[in-house]
Amino acid sequence: MKETTLDKLEFPHVRQKLSSFCSCALGRQLALSLRPTSNEATVRRWHQQARELADIAENIGPPPMAGFHDIRDAVRATASPTPLEPDALATVAETLGATETLCRWFEQIGDEAPSLLGLGGRIHNFGPIAQSIREAINARGEVVDHASKKLRSIRATIDNAHERINGVFDRLLGQARVTRLLQYHGTTFHNDRVVLPLKAEHRGRVPGIIHRSSDSGATLFVEPSEVVELNNTIIRLRLQEHKEITRILGELSRLVHAEAPGILQTLQAVAVVDLNRAKWAYTKAYDCTYPAIDHKGRLDLHDARHPVLLDVFAEANEKDGGNRRVVPIDVRLADDFDALIITGPNTGGKTVALKTIGLLTLMAQCGIPIPAAQGSRSPVYRNIFVDIGDEQSLQQSLSTFSSHMSNLLDILKHSGPGTLVIIDELGAGTDPDEGAAIGRTIVEDLIASGASVVVTTHLSALKAVAYTHLRADNASVEFDVKTLQPTYRLRLGEPGNSNAITIADRLGMPSELVKAARGHLAGRYRALNEAIMGTLKSRRDAERARKTAHEAALESQRLSREYEAKQDELEQQRQAHKRWTDWVTALRRGDEVYVRPVKSKGKVVRLALHRQMVVVSVGAFEYEIPLSDIHPDEQEESKQ
Repeated sequence: MKETTLDKLEFPHVRQKLSSFCSCALGRQLALSLRPTSNEATVRRWHQQARELADIAENIGPPPMAGFHDIRDAVRATASPTPLEPDALATVAETLGATETLCRWFEQIGDEAPSLLGLGGRIHNFGPIAQSIREAINARGEVVDHASKKLRSIRATIDNAHERINGVFDRLLGQARVTRLLQYHGTTFHNDRVVLPLKAEHRGRVPGIIHRSSDSGATLFVEPSEVVELNNTIIRLRLQEHKEITRILGELSRLVHAEAPGILQTLQAVAVVDLNRAKWAYTKAYDCTYPAIDHKGRLDLHDARHPVLLDVFAEANEKDGGNRRVVPIDVRLADDFDALIITGPNTGGKTVALKTIGLLTLMAQCGIPIPAAQGSRSPVYRNIFVDIGDEQSLQQSLSTFSSHMSNLLDILKHSGPGTLVIIDELGAGTDPDEGAAIGRTIVEDLIASGASVVVTTHLSALKAVAYTHLRADNASVEFDVKTLQPTYRLRLGEPGNSNAITIADRLGMPSELVKAARGHLAGRYRALNEAIMGTLKSRRDAERARKTAHEAALESQRLSREYEAKQDELEQQRQAHKRWTDWVTALRRGDEVYVRPVKSKGKVVRLALHRQMVVVSVGAFEYEIPLSDIHPDEQEESKQ
C-alpha cells in the first residue's frame, strides 16, 4: 500500500495518537511504524491478541510496563570486545528486571486467552541477570565497592591514602610559617594531585614539586614532598581500580551477550504487549470496537466517526468549553452494491465521509480498534487506492485535471477484486458534461473489475449510474435548507442536491429569478429528480428496516451472551457447592476450618449433619453454627 495513500487518509495522525498511549519506547516505535497488512490471518491474530489483552486488563489490570527501555543497541553492542559503560548496564538491568514482573502477570492468565499466552511465551524472565548487574552497579550507573573483593580492597586503600594526604595538608595549613607563604589559605588540584598555592616570591620555601604556575605567574602550585609518594600510590591504585572495573563490566557484558538472542526476542514481544496495551487505552479513550473480519469482502460500519475530527473537536471543546460532537455515519459496501456515489453540496461533509471509510479500514487492517459501534464489519483489502486532493504535478507540467486523470488511469490498471477505490470529486476540473461522462465510465469499469468503490461528486448526472447499474447506489450528506447548514448525516440510497436554487431563494433572490432559474434546468435533470423523489420514501423505509434488523440482531447477541454468562456462573456455583459438600462429608473431629461469623480459623468439635449444624472451637470458645458458615479457607468462602 502506497505511503501517499496513508498520508491522504491521515493515517499518520492515528499512529501518532496511538503511540502516545504506549508506556515505553519499544511500543512507541512499533506504533509509529504500523502499516496495514493484506494477510487476513495476520489481521485476525492482531485483533484476537488485542481483544484478549483488553479482557484480561479489565479483570486483573493491564500488563506492567514500567522499567522497560529500548536496550536493543546495547544488547547488540555486547558482541564487541569493549564492555558496556556502567550507565548502559544499569539501564539494561532495569529493563531485564522488568521482565520478571511482566512474566508474573502472564502467569495469571488462564487458557481463555490462547493468542495472548502465545505472545507471553516469547517473553523470558531475565531477573537473575538483572540481579547480577545490580549487585555490581547501582541505579545511578556507578560501580559499587562490593562489586568484587579486589575492588573493595583497592578503594579502601585509596581512601586510606587520601586520609593520610589530608592529614599532611591539615598539619601544614595549621602552621603559620607555611600559611603566610601561600596566595590563599587552602589547597587545590593539579590533575589528580593535591597542591598548595605558593606565592611566586617564596619559591623553594616549601619543599616539593612545582607542577605549574598561574597565568599571571604570581602563584606556583606546589606538591609538598611529604605527599608525593602518597599521590603516586593513589595514581597507581586508580589504574588498578580502572582495570578491575573494566574486568567487571566485561563479565557483565558477556553475561548479557550470552542471552542476547533471547533478550532481543523478549524485547520484540514486549513491544507487541505495549502496543496492545495502548490499543486497549485507545479503545477506552475513543469508545472504539473491533470490527468483525468479513471474508466475503463486505464493509458495514455503524456509527463510524473520523478519529482526527474526534481530536479536533475535543481540543476545541477544551479551549472554549463547547460541546461539539462528531456526527457518526452508517455505511456499507459489497453487500447489495459495490459502488457508492456520494453527492451533495460543497462543505457538506462528503470528503469527511470518504476519508472516514478509508481511514477506519486502514486501522482495522493494522489491528487498531475503530471508533464505530458494535456489529461493524470490515474486509481485509489487498490494496486501497485513493484519489483525493487537487495537487498538480509541477514536474510534469500537468493541470489539476490531467494530474487526477493520470492517477485514475493508474488506479484502473491495478484495481480488481479485493481492492477498495476511493475517489473525491470525480469528474471535476473540466466541462461538467464531459466530466460526468468520464466519471460514469470510470465507475462502471471499476465495478466490472470487481473492486469496491466510493466516490464523491457534485455532478448530478453521475446520480443516474445507481439507476442503471444494479451494483451501484447513491448516498448523500444531509443538508438543512432551513438553516442552510449541513447536518453531516450520511443517507444511503438518497442522492444529494446542490440546493443552489433553494439556497438562493432563501437568501432573498427575487421570486421571478428563482422561477426563471428553475425553468433553465434541463428537462432530463428535472425528470431525474422526479424519478428520485418517487423512490425516496421506499428507500428510506428500506434503510430504516435494515437498521432496525441490525439493532435487533445486536440485542439478540447481547441477550445470548448474558444467558451464556449466567449459565457459566451457575455451573461454577454448582461445582463450588459440590466441592464444599464433598469436603463437609469428609470432615472429622479436630479438622481445621475457616469460620465465617468470626472471620478466623477454628477446629471441628462435633458434627450434626442431620441438623445441618457444626460445633467449632476458636481459641477458648466453642460455637454451634450452621454448616454453611464453615469453609476450607477464606478464599473458598469468598467464592460461595
